[in-house]
Amino acid sequence: MFRVLQFNMQFGMGWSDTKPDAAPIDLDATIAEIRRHNPDVVLLQEVEHALDGGVQLDPPPNYTRLKEVMSEYDSWFSYPKADPRELPFGIGLSIFSKTPLLEKSRIDVPSPAIEFEFGGKKMTPTDRLMIGAKTVIDGREIQFYNVHLLAFFMLGSSSTMFPWQRDLVADRLASSDIPTILGGDFNVSQHGSLVEQFAEFGYATVQYKVPTWHRRPFVLDHIFYNSWLRCMGHSVVNSMASDHLPVTADFEATG
Repeated sequence: MFRVLQFNMQFGMGWSDTKPDAAPIDLDATIAEIRRHNPDVVLLQEVEHALDGGVQLDPPPNYTRLKEVMSEYDSWFSYPKADPRELPFGIGLSIFSKTPLLEKSRIDVPSPAIEFEFGGKKMTPTDRLMIGAKTVIDGREIQFYNVHLLAFFMLGSSSTMFPWQRDLVADRLASSDIPTILGGDFNVSQHGSLVEQFAEFGYATVQYKVPTWHRRPFVLDHIFYNSWLRCMGHSVVNSMASDHLPVTADFEATG
């Protein structure tokens, strides 16, 4: 059996009920949250804080710190495609694994040119990102994917109206013929359609009833898995280490 932790860490910014946009950044709290679940594989979103003009620091500071402290894990990180339109929120995906990561991949996920206003300016969203890697656990090769999709609901739209981000992810799932797990922040407020779409390709989510976001009662974060795996248990953790709640799931191979 192995444990997966799915966590949008919001670049180490914690949660405050009274001042949600002014909570302190505390990467030590992020690390403590990850460690207390003793996961075998960790899927992280919003690892870094986006900078003005789309500047991407190299090496990425938060990932570098996580990698140093969690030295028993193999890991890798990727920024999305650099873009001067990037807003000052969280960006970047990472996978950590106690077993070596193999065949690492990154897939750009294009965003539609939906206009919205931010800071008094008309903007369009930047592209998103999906990353992947394989590893071997208990003698079985397992494919992991990690994704962070556009929050269409924040732009007055819906991913059902602009489905190609979800379709791109679904196509990648459909092409996998080994045990596969997909985690991420899908940013789908009406999650039923997402769960149904991925079910058509043989994937189930570990849970869809407990909200995973402090700001609104939405299930934005999921761990999907295919029929080569059995979920033995899961938990949505009531954590203050981010505006998203961590999700853990324990798995075993079915054959």
